[in-house]
Amino acid sequence: MIFIFAIVAIIFLLFIFIYKAHRNTHDAVFHRVEVRCSGNDQDAIRILHLSDLHLENLSISPDYLYRKLKNEQIDLIALTGDLLDREKSIPKLVPYLEVLQKLNPAYGIYVVFGNHDYVLKEEHFQALKTMLEKHGCTVLQNEAKTISIKGKTVNVIGIDDFCTGRSDLEKAYAHIKDGLHLVLTHDPNIVLHMRHYHFDYLLSGHFHGGQIHWPKPYHLVKMGKLVRMNIIKGYHELDGKPFYISEGLGQTGINIRVGTKPEITLHTLSLTPLHRRETGKVV
Repeated sequence: MIFIFAIVAIIFLLFIFIYKAHRNTHDAVFHRVEVRCSGNDQDAIRILHLSDLHLENLSISPDYLYRKLKNEQIDLIALTGDLLDREKSIPKLVPYLEVLQKLNPAYGIYVVFGNHDYVLKEEHFQALKTMLEKHGCTVLQNEAKTISIKGKTVNVIGIDDFCTGRSDLEKAYAHIKDGLHLVLTHDPNIVLHMRHYHFDYLLSGHFHGGQIHWPKPYHLVKMGKLVRMNIIKGYHELDGKPFYISEGLGQTGINIRVGTKPEITLHTLSLTPLHRRETGKVV
């Protein structure tokens, strides 16, 4: 009888654990990150960064996203990969893109792909890319888009997924101009190979903050050297160059989070190119 009670107690505690872990996926943390800001709005750009939507396991609705962001001034939106990995999920992305358009980013929406996006068969992957472009997104696969923001030259450099061996730094940097280098990529491990490639700020995702970060995200060890350096989320610098790893908006595998929550990030970045080591702060 005691054994049966023990089993029931364990099952009950497991149920509570899973329930709370699932509830963690419904409330996003909104981080504001300032990088080398002088307080002069004319010398800064506001970038909304979303990563790892994983539409198959996403608890954040388009309406929730809009309510969270509708009063924010947003200059540019960056989506750093792992939008989905199933053909049937492609239409589910449309309401989110409509919300992002409704936020009126003055300088557009930019997208790079992650390892899960490349799970799609070629024809379905092309359908995803076409749909993104149809809804006003600029898709970057080892290429750059040069734009003028407040009179300053900004190179938005999209480096394709490092995890699946698709990154080509030489190609991505082939036609950039002098100015601010904003890099978008999915797997942040690429920064370890960019010693000779300058960037003023790099945005990425991929690790989900561990997703199950208790007591430590041991399961991430296979995901590259950065994890072994205890670099899995937030603001970091390498060789004096700043980069940010989003904890992501959705989940993969199972729709739970432990020790981490979905993340929405608004970065305020100085438009003055980086010439020396500076620091950023999360507020």
